[in-house]
Amino acid sequence: MPEPANGDQLERLMSDRGAQLLRSAVLLAGSQQDGEDLLQAALERVVRQRRAVDGSLEAYLRRTLYNLAADGWRRSSTWHRKLPLVRADQPSAAPDVAAAVDLRDALIGTLRQLSPQQRAVIVLRYWEQFTEAETAEVLGCTEGTVKAAASRGLKRMRELAASWLTSDAELAGHEH
Repeated sequence: MPEPANGDQLERLMSDRGAQLLRSAVLLAGSQQDGEDLLQAALERVVRQRRAVDGSLEAYLRRTLYNLAADGWRRSSTWHRKLPLVRADQPSAAPDVAAAVDLRDALIGTLRQLSPQQRAVIVLRYWEQFTEAETAEVLGCTEGTVKAAASRGLKRMRELAASWLTSDAELAGHEH
């Protein structure tokens, strides 16, 4: 029988992999602050439950992290359905904002529009660079489900990216 997760194991895990776990949480939550809160909630749940972990503590923590994120998406989806999608195309207050920041914001906005499963798969497969098997293990699904969700998620992201790329090109055309 596996040993319950203890504080020393979590401290080592956070020391070794904390930065990567936080980056995943930020991508899943959509902002630095929400990502920090999400990771903290996942850590609290692991400590509070003190249950036996089958396999890797990191895998268990990641699954908890993704499940909490999906719970949050489900709760907030009710509000998103009732509110119109508003695009924040307001000019930046700081003229020196880098294009990379704009691209990151657009990417996070695009990720937010995916289903919870697609979002989790995209983050794990393409940000964390997990294999299909590792992603399936973390999410508790089959590799076929991972492949399908990745395919649908990437297709949806291309569609969403095409719309903001088109509007950016139109804006550039109107400025000249």
